[in-house]
Amino acid sequence: MRIRRILTASVTTAAVTVLGLAVAVPAQAAEYSSALKIKGVQYDAPGRDSNKCSGGNTKNEYLTIKNYSKTATVNLKGYKVKDATGNTFTFKNSHTLQPGDYVSLRGGRGTDSDAKNVVYRQNCNFIWNNDKDTIYFYKPSGSRADVHSYTKKANDRDGNGYITYHG
Repeated sequence: MRIRRILTASVTTAAVTVLGLAVAVPAQAAEYSSALKIKGVQYDAPGRDSNKCSGGNTKNEYLTIKNYSKTATVNLKGYKVKDATGNTFTFKNSHTLQPGDYVSLRGGRGTDSDAKNVVYRQNCNFIWNNDKDTIYFYKPSGSRADVHSYTKKANDRDGNGYITYHG
């Protein structure tokens, strides 16, 4: 059976090559070699959107980044988060994630805290679009750590404004 599966895969690959067929792979299908990945995003803050620094709800829009390594502690300093239009946030301060630990990158202004697993963008504007967007996550080296595209209709089945990527 094993030989047959390999042969079938080779024949299929050859047929695709001969026919010149190309398969489009969505951006979120790629798996990157990174301990840190996007666990989920609250792309639509609950309530009516208000980007006022005082009394607004941008702090309720957040991205959760998790350290999926079983052994490595990772410092977020130098990592970047970017949306489809180029809005970028760079982790400028040290913030270490132990294996299994996570951080919520929130909009608005606030005090970063390792103990509370939160970093604020210090910007009261929303970063994620409520209908669709792409979230890029880059290592300090510039290589991609993770990426996910979403649409409200396709990815947020319960309509709560939150999408989970890596469990």
